[in-house]
Amino acid sequence: MELTKYNHATVVLEQDGATLVIDPGTFTPEAADLARAAVAVLVTHEHFDHVDVEAVRAALGANESLVVRGPEAIVEQLGAHDGRVAAVRAGDAFEVGPFSVQVFGEEHAVIHRDIPTVANVGYLVNGAVFHPGDAYLEPGVPVQTLLLPTSGPWTNTADAVDFVRAVAPERAVQIHEAMLSEVGQQSTARFLGSDGLGPVPVLILPAGESIAV
Repeated sequence: MELTKYNHATVVLEQDGATLVIDPGTFTPEAADLARAAVAVLVTHEHFDHVDVEAVRAALGANESLVVRGPEAIVEQLGAHDGRVAAVRAGDAFEVGPFSVQVFGEEHAVIHRDIPTVANVGYLVNGAVFHPGDAYLEPGVPVQTLLLPTSGPWTNTADAVDFVRAVAPERAVQIHEAMLSEVGQQSTARFLGSDGLGPVPVLILPAGESIAV
């Protein structure tokens, strides 16, 4: 597969000419176009930086074969679209195009006790790439490429280090970086990577750039 990183939490996977989009949020200007061209959109949770509802709704109207999967709140916001939008939860597995997807879950990391948590699921695609959404979610299965959140009101360096150690991926790629400056990204990558406390290097992939996974 080819993995292309876009702004913040948005990642596109491509295989055999088909694309799968994970978390096309409002921080990603290309969200509508990416979703429209995909065979599937996977949403980890309902927060705006992970799903641009209007962009995905427009993509569903423009691409009659597009399917969307996410927590129940996503179905409530988008509508079922004759079953093309469906809820998933931990333990689910499905195939779409050339992609096989396993679902893990269940909740967003705690931001503050005064803020209710929402449902959050993580996706392991083709047994290789794991997107945890907004949680230090350990899938308990081997992971080749871990998409590692590095900023946000819920993130914590100590917990992030333990998360990477527990998942023990072959590589880690930074996501969810919008709240960090360039210096902050480099510093965080050092802390979490093999030059610091983590087991593997943390790759900072600029928006629009791709790697083979």
